[in-house]
Amino acid sequence: MKKTKIVASISDLNCGEEFIRKLYDSGMNVVRINSAHQSFDGAMKIVKAVRSVSSGIALMMDTKGPEIRTGIFSEPFIVESGQMVEMSGNCEADVSTCIPVTHSDFARDVPIGSTVLIDDGEIELLAIEVSGDILFCKVIHGGAIKGRKGVNIPNVHIGLPSLSARDLKYIDFAVKNDFDFIAHSFVRSRDDVEAVQEVLDKLESSIKIIAKIENHNGVKNIEEILDVAYGVMVARGDLAIEIPFEKVPGIQKMLINKCIKRRKPVIIATQMLHSMITNPRPTRAEVNDVAGAIYDQADAIMLSGETAVGAYPVEAVKTMAAIAGEVEKNKEDINDIPIVVINNDISAFLIKSAVEGAVELNAQAVIADTTSGRTIRSLSAYRGKCPILAQCYSRETVRHLALSYGVSARFMEPEIVTHEFVGKALDLLKKDNILQLTDMVVVVGGNFGRSKGVSFVEIGSVENLITAEK
Repeated sequence: MKKTKIVASISDLNCGEEFIRKLYDSGMNVVRINSAHQSFDGAMKIVKAVRSVSSGIALMMDTKGPEIRTGIFSEPFIVESGQMVEMSGNCEADVSTCIPVTHSDFARDVPIGSTVLIDDGEIELLAIEVSGDILFCKVIHGGAIKGRKGVNIPNVHIGLPSLSARDLKYIDFAVKNDFDFIAHSFVRSRDDVEAVQEVLDKLESSIKIIAKIENHNGVKNIEEILDVAYGVMVARGDLAIEIPFEKVPGIQKMLINKCIKRRKPVIIATQMLHSMITNPRPTRAEVNDVAGAIYDQADAIMLSGETAVGAYPVEAVKTMAAIAGEVEKNKEDINDIPIVVINNDISAFLIKSAVEGAVELNAQAVIADTTSGRTIRSLSAYRGKCPILAQCYSRETVRHLALSYGVSARFMEPEIVTHEFVGKALDLLKKDNILQLTDMVVVVGGNFGRSKGVSFVEIGSVENLITAEK
């Protein structure tokens, strides 16, 4: 079983049931919908197709967050190095001479001397002068400026609200349609995460928040962000614009390590197999990039344009799954990280011991039951070579664990007596040909209530453990 999870971005341009099934069968675990490029009708088409394929596929909605983009205009602005251009957030500005942007206080908030980058840094401007609501800029690197392209001002804090009116509508859509994750863009601090959580709480939703780290403040404030976010997406596109690109690999590794330490899922995103948008095979550098993220111990890796608009979406998922499967064979058998106490000392000790025991005894799997997924995420953090077969008492938890490394989750009706899950789980796994009677397994459970954590570990063959439970 492939242990690294795959997130695939899907658009309504290609979202039929047969297409989603091909991606799922090829190794996709989570479907991502980018609200910046998707109508509600289009998003609903995707949701229906995903749900018709499998209830185990998780759904993730990207918000726009506090971003700035160029406005809507029909013809590109062609700018050349050395010329002066105007930029303004005033929608009444003359678009024939002034580049409109989506932030009304743009001229006031951008300090003189700042670098202004447009379209992933393809266009570089230097802020020279302000007059009213017009910012005058000198073109450093020219080109064609198009509408709806991202605008970045590195190392400058822009006082945008965390959520736009459009974001609020899409969060409401996500709640009404049982999404599993909100991936909130341009998270700067815990306040941005809490703004989303406040909306979810009012709507009585259990959707989990993934904080997209793509600017300097997000990196600097990662510890407080991890206090309140379910997980993190390392969004390397804007991150490599906001921060010197040569620093991104080190930051990526640092963010992965911090997420593992805190038992939080971490996704690596942006241009992982970018050439496969137009080519059936990846570049050697892309293969190494994907492999590097897996060697760094990421929970999940993400495809963007490759599956949303690319010519080879199924091939891209298969390629990513093949790389993951090969790298996982060559990784260390366990990620030897320090024990972290979540429930209590005993639970923390037993969780690590279970993974170590599975490795030493060459067990077929680690089996555990869960309501919230907390124990399973703790097991996952050690990145053991054995798959974790999670028996979940909540269908939502099944999908939430679609982001956790090495976890295969399935729904199971709750047992009145906690320890009875062992016999029932093993019976179900045997009937579905996931386990054989002679397989050695490690069972992790608790006898003192589901909120009390792990209290026992049992190791034995499936046959002996089933017999012992009868």
